Amino acid sequence: MANAFFSDLLATISERGRTLLQRGKLDDGKGDADGLIELCEALLSGRGEASGTAMASEVLDRYRDLDADQRRAFFSALSQKFGPDRDRVNKAIEAWMAEPGDGNGGALHFASEPRRQELIRRLNRAPGGTADLVEMRADLLDLMNGDKKAGDKNLASLDRDVVHLLGSWFNRGFLVLRRIDWSTPANILEKIIRYEAVHEIGGWNDLRRRIDPVDRRCYAFFHPALVDEPLIFVEVALTEEIPNAIAPLLAEDREPVAVERARTAVFYSISNTQRGLGGISFGNFLIKQVVEELRRELPKLENFVTLSPVPGFMKWLKTTPYLPVTEDERPVLKHLDEPDWWKNPELEGQLRPIIESLAAYYFLKARTPKGRLIDSVARFHLGNGARLERINWLGDVSPKGLRESASVMVNYLYRLDDIEKNHEAYANDGTVVASSAVRKQLKGEGRRLLDIVALPKQA
Repeated sequence: MANAFFSDLLATISERGRTLLQRGKLDDGKGDADGLIELCEALLSGRGEASGTAMASEVLDRYRDLDADQRRAFFSALSQKFGPDRDRVNKAIEAWMAEPGDGNGGALHFASEPRRQELIRRLNRAPGGTADLVEMRADLLDLMNGDKKAGDKNLASLDRDVVHLLGSWFNRGFLVLRRIDWSTPANILEKIIRYEAVHEIGGWNDLRRRIDPVDRRCYAFFHPALVDEPLIFVEVALTEEIPNAIAPLLAEDREPVAVERARTAVFYSISNTQRGLGGISFGNFLIKQVVEELRRELPKLENFVTLSPVPGFMKWLKTTPYLPVTEDERPVLKHLDEPDWWKNPELEGQLRPIIESLAAYYFLKARTPKGRLIDSVARFHLGNGARLERINWLGDVSPKGLRESASVMVNYLYRLDDIEKNHEAYANDGTVVASSAVRKQLKGEGRRLLDIVALPKQA
């Protein structure tokens, strides 16, 4: 109710401010990027609360009407014309050089702040401004990723400023953890269906099977400024053992596990919902808080694990210049492109030891040119302090699982006593903490260390 009252108050201020704008003829009706930039300058120079809120709303409204080219022009102008005030920065530098100290240091800090940061803060005052800025940032990311024009490299500086502010507004202290169940409002449940990014939810019945039974849980982070928008959510299965495949967890005819028998909590799907908040991490806080919630509710739980996809594995198999396979093993890998190869017992038996060894190599040895782990899911969980516990052959034989992961799924184990130690090892040295079983697979279970052999790129 407090949020609703505050939103209504902002809307009232904004509407009164729009009246002032019309009286003052500041609304010139320009619908292009140049007119929008003029309005942004007016917003930065103004001091009135009502008129400022109204102008912020007007900027956001006009932005929605811009086409892709106009949005590119608008972002380019923000990056080029709304940087730091150079004269102010030079004066602050001179003062600092003449008399270093906290006072002049602070003045230099504030002088060097780009003008667009204050502009973004003022835009955030508009009713619904936070949500609009998140959507605007998603548009910015699309332009940065899809347009390779040299001039748009400047957009990176704009993006850094947006991320800096969004990171402050969406820090952990503002996030609220809520359990999602069948009594959750339908508009939120519909978004869970739509935003699910790992294992598609096939409608309302499928959703109910994931959140309603006694052995299922779902939790999401929310933010006060986006009341009915989950920012990230995790789906949890309570099981007796650590699972090695996703199909039994999602089966329509499965038998629920009695809560008193459950010893394992399985995080089998984690989905970020807001593209505009990309690069702002919520997942590590979400998993750790959900673990604490489950421990309080179910003190008999012993294991906290994921059942995770390996989305970059097949791409690596097909594109890496060299693979650690023997000459005899190399032609076997070509069968991964055949439909239903996993249903052929002989072929499946040939592929299994090769793929398991390659998967262990992929996690423990393979790196990008910059020295990072290739797999984004692995970076996420290992960076959070998990241990690579098990590689699961035929863990996901869905079309997506075969296409992206060659059927492989993995378990990351969150052992609370080791999380910080594992995180430090990975963050400081890039060490992948893995179980002895995974390390044994790297050596091919007693086979000789595999030779590096070139594998031609597959179609």
